[in-house]
Amino acid sequence: MNKIMITIAICLGLIFLAACTNEDESAPTDSIQEVVWQWESVTVKPTGDTTTVPDPENYTLIFKEDETFSGTADCNQISGTYSQASGFTITVGPSTMAFCGEDSLDVQFLDLLAQVVAGGPDGAGGLALENAGGEQRMLFSNGGAAP
Repeated sequence: MNKIMITIAICLGLIFLAACTNEDESAPTDSIQEVVWQWESVTVKPTGDTTTVPDPENYTLIFKEDETFSGTADCNQISGTYSQASGFTITVGPSTMAFCGEDSLDVQFLDLLAQVVAGGPDGAGGLALENAGGEQRMLFSNGGAAP
């Protein structure tokens, strides 16, 4: 009986130890840097209307440690700066300005980015960015580590 109890205690201890030391690489992170953020949707809070982005991989942001970012707005390359001091602000800088087609959300994406005043990790592995008053909320999914 004692041998069985000791064996069970050892097994439980090993399971506990393994659970404490095993790191899950897919766990949400508090850092927004060096991740390819893909724009999934925008919600207009006063009306509750949500626009789902049909091709999130075409609308991306990569925040870098030096407070610059790069990304795509459909067929255009974008870049600029961001700050997390006193909220969250984005200043869109140089970008290509090609016409991406009638169905493109590139202009809306750039307009929304220019209005961002708050944001950060959403607690579920994504990124949320909001304009003043939180009237429009952009949600981004983690598209993996930046190249």
